[in-house]
Amino acid sequence: MTIKSMTGFARTDGALDGASWHWEVRSVNGRGLDLRLRLPPGLEALEPRVREAVSRSLTRGSINITLVAARGAGNTEIRLNERALTQVMQAADRIRSLTDAAPPRIDGLIAIKGVVDVIEPEDDPAQIEARSEAILKSLEEGLDALVAARTSEGTRLAAALEAHLAEIERLVEVVRTSPARTPDAIEARLKEQIRRLVDAGNGALEPTRLHQEAVLLATRADVEEELQRLTSHIGAARELLAGAGAVGRKLDFLAQEFNREANTLCSKANDLDITRAGLALKTVIDQLREQVQNIE
Repeated sequence: MTIKSMTGFARTDGALDGASWHWEVRSVNGRGLDLRLRLPPGLEALEPRVREAVSRSLTRGSINITLVAARGAGNTEIRLNERALTQVMQAADRIRSLTDAAPPRIDGLIAIKGVVDVIEPEDDPAQIEARSEAILKSLEEGLDALVAARTSEGTRLAAALEAHLAEIERLVEVVRTSPARTPDAIEARLKEQIRRLVDAGNGALEPTRLHQEAVLLATRADVEEELQRLTSHIGAARELLAGAGAVGRKLDFLAQEFNREANTLCSKANDLDITRAGLALKTVIDQLREQVQNIE
């Protein structure tokens, strides 16, 4: 079984030339492929390639990707603006001459905007390209880890779905082999229903009308077509689970078909045991459909 869940998380870290970064990739259920991306200032140009990488790895899910990047302390230069400092000191001396203010502290002087400048070195295009490629490679590793997590969760989901299909198959067989579906049981019910029709009509129903009513009652009570379609859907679902690719939408459609047949079976049921089996079918099918919503 190769189905994948749409739920997963992965994180990857990287560093190059004093710069460091990490990716966080999260995914949850989604009708299509919906990407929410957060990139730090200066790295917005990576967005098209990030989206391209995601589309290669994933087909469904609501995806949240965050990149956090930082430069190492060794990549920055602190410069003292002596001209600005001189002007600040002159202003401080003038203030002291007019007031009883204390001499300025060094930490206070440094905190004044313009006295100390933090200079970020400018990278050449080759460095920028190398760092971008390294960051994108880390993303690919994160996406691979996310796919692995979704595959692992998919294995668990596949086991749960197979258990639901086995229970549906068992309940279908319960209805198929129910004593209420034997010819004698059906005949007895038809006779009772026809007797009620005759009594309701004070014996005025014609033989032809009675025959038509009997045929109609028998048709309404027949659930063989529903049982055959349910069996066919079970086989189709198992084929999808054993196959490859994104099968979530197809399984969701099958779950709707399962539910439709179970509803029809319950509406036709005229025996308590069949009704109980039909209601149990609906419960299991609801559980199946809930699990299917998590599949890619």
